[in-house]
Amino acid sequence: MSIPTHISVRGAQVNNLKHLDVDIPLHQLVAITGRSGSGKSSLAMGVLYAEGMRRYVSALSTYTRRRLGQAGHAKVDKVEHIPSAIALRQRPAVPGIRSTVGTMTEAFNVLRLLFSRLGSPRCPNGHQLPPTLAIAHLMDTKGADAQLTCPSCGAVVPLFGAESFAFNSVGACPTCDGTGQAKTLAVERLIPDPTKTIRAGAVASWRLPGRNFMHIVAQYAGIDIDTPFQDLPKAQQAFVWHGPKQTYAINIPSKTGKIFHMDNAVYENAYNAVTDSMATTTNERAIARLNRFYEFGVCPTCHGIRLKPELLSQLVAGKNIAQVSALSLADLKTWLPAVMAWLPQDMHALAHDIIRELTQILAPLIALGLSYLSLDRAGASLSTGELQRIQLARTLRTETTGVLYVLDEPSIGLHPANVQGLIDVMQGLVAQGNSVVVVDHDTAIIQAADTVLEIGPGAGETGGRLLNIGTPAQIAAAKQSLIGPFLTGAAQLRVRPSLPDPAKTFGVTVNDRFNLHNLTVHFPINRFSVVSGFSGAGKSTLVFDALVPALTATKNHPAPNYVSALQRGGIRRVVAIDASPVGKNVRSTVATYTDILDHLRALFAALPQSRARGYTASHFSYNVKQGACPTCGGTGTIGLDIQYLPDMQEICPTCGGKRYNPEVLAIQWHGQSIADLLALSVDAALSVFANEPAILSTLQTLHDMGLGYLHLGESTPALSGGEAQRLRLTSHMGRTQKGTLFVFDEPSVGLHPLDVQVLLQVFQRLIDNGGTVLAIEHDLDMLANADYLLDLGPEGGDFGGQIVALGTPTAVASASGHTAAFLRAHLAHFHA
Repeated sequence: MSIPTHISVRGAQVNNLKHLDVDIPLHQLVAITGRSGSGKSSLAMGVLYAEGMRRYVSALSTYTRRRLGQAGHAKVDKVEHIPSAIALRQRPAVPGIRSTVGTMTEAFNVLRLLFSRLGSPRCPNGHQLPPTLAIAHLMDTKGADAQLTCPSCGAVVPLFGAESFAFNSVGACPTCDGTGQAKTLAVERLIPDPTKTIRAGAVASWRLPGRNFMHIVAQYAGIDIDTPFQDLPKAQQAFVWHGPKQTYAINIPSKTGKIFHMDNAVYENAYNAVTDSMATTTNERAIARLNRFYEFGVCPTCHGIRLKPELLSQLVAGKNIAQVSALSLADLKTWLPAVMAWLPQDMHALAHDIIRELTQILAPLIALGLSYLSLDRAGASLSTGELQRIQLARTLRTETTGVLYVLDEPSIGLHPANVQGLIDVMQGLVAQGNSVVVVDHDTAIIQAADTVLEIGPGAGETGGRLLNIGTPAQIAAAKQSLIGPFLTGAAQLRVRPSLPDPAKTFGVTVNDRFNLHNLTVHFPINRFSVVSGFSGAGKSTLVFDALVPALTATKNHPAPNYVSALQRGGIRRVVAIDASPVGKNVRSTVATYTDILDHLRALFAALPQSRARGYTASHFSYNVKQGACPTCGGTGTIGLDIQYLPDMQEICPTCGGKRYNPEVLAIQWHGQSIADLLALSVDAALSVFANEPAILSTLQTLHDMGLGYLHLGESTPALSGGEAQRLRLTSHMGRTQKGTLFVFDEPSVGLHPLDVQVLLQVFQRLIDNGGTVLAIEHDLDMLANADYLLDLGPEGGDFGGQIVALGTPTAVASASGHTAAFLRAHLAHFHA
């Protein structure tokens, strides 16, 4: 029997795939490309990963399957010869405040073990004890109760276990509870405008929910609430700030003239109104509202290291765990041999096992260009690209064989200089005997693939077919190929007009934030600017930590203290657009996110048959009881828990997926129910609503932004990052944008080069309407189309944070640095 050489897929119908038949080579690097919405991820994630993972999980015990969670069968006729699959998804989850690079990579777990077993403890009298096997043995046998006697002074020395060094557990600093941050009440935010009277809202903390009658309590306590706060007697001001908790009998007048009496209204001063609320609430939205009254700074006890200070007495090779955590990954790797040299010979075997585990974690991180990160770097401060590479590194270090790796846009957030490292890693996986399928648009990745699949030709209904399959050279030579011209350089690179230098600029000066020190930058008004640079160079810090908060600062939310100067340049409004999912659940659709469903509901409510039945616009919403299908509640699907088999999502048997109840579906406009209209694509709806200008305007905007293939009832959380960004932009199109700055973080995420050109045309429309566009980008097509480039570097971390080059794309291409070299080659490739 011959060993299979291909995964055989027959009749794939996931999403828009048109009964796709394809043979995907095993033991190769296979790239899948195609326009946004063409069906690439449907094939890669919805068929290959879904089936590979399902079949692996189905081989496990029922108990294990229930704990893991199971996927149902993919919508495909047959899949043969598919290995067990591991996936890297496009959007990693945003880490919480307790996550660091060390916890996310699990390297800190090993480091905790290293310090516990190999460390040199210090006795209470300051004597540093040498590391011994006895310490490691005591930790194994006695655990948290382990202790030694100091040979120098006889004092008892308690030993620290691995758990003792966990800042998310018993090792947490008592002041900040292991977050590294301490928050203090910002007094000036409690009464931000003392020229106001208390009745007019001078005490901001008394405007919190549940405290909005406190001014009346203060009045009954003898405070003048109709005189500006700053003019009140000092005793009355002190009572507002610090008055004791007492109960008062008060009458509260309502807007309707009724009087509500309270016998025991408790007075809370301006401070207590916030602190008492914070102590009693667990609601995230309420906590976020209360956090506006606090300033966040480095914890004064642990100085940001998150651990109990006494843990720093334990040393390994002259360093404590905080010092080692602060090393860059590259420096950490070079420090490890010093540990072996420092330890006595009889501890080398134990140390070898621990250090080998840590080295295996570090190797793929460094190979993926993350050597500048440190283990103590906060997870929430990482870019999308950094998060994704950490996720990728965790899957790589297993060094398995015979596995199918499915990677969805792994080049997101990667500088071109780091893409080669990613290619090396993927080719290394293949060399180990695995199969790699990567969905990507980066031409360097496509050129490096053994086989390329091109899905298309268009998106949505016009996609879902196999256009081409072959080597990169065969794809480049194929006449109908959409990616081919970008591989050969025959495509047009510059798709925007060259605009002259403007008269105005805006900018910011950053004193000291991460790796930015005394950095001043300026960008042109009414132009398209791009901040480029090596991963970790400081791009997100500059734009999202400094520039945007400074431009949006108010009296209640002042600019960060590390921003020392701001040049507004006429910018009055900032619109930040990211690639996060639109909407929270399946109830959010293209029609609900835009104003289309509102107009449709009004249209149907005005029909004679609706009026005759007493139907209002509410009856035509599937999110309220009057309109929703009674079986599925307006979701169009029902979930079935089939005990030890995978849960199933089935189309609702009552409404057939239409979301509405039968009575509402009986109302028709031009022969179609509201559900029929929601089933239309944007492009198909254009002719249907040709005489409805309010709906037509939004449809035309969606079409112009390259989203014509989306259905009006399509769930928005399932949209790609690029689709989500363009959908967010629809409400801003077609109006004057003078004084508005649009800020984008990697807007080319998930976009085919042809879709990048569509996005650039959208940017130009914003600029034509008076707007200013600023983007963080690595995509060379985007860089080539910018009016102004600011390149940070020269590399990441401590080696970044400097301006390497600035000016037009041509000027930056002629400079030095990583970006310049790749941009220069890109412009030459397209003869631009």
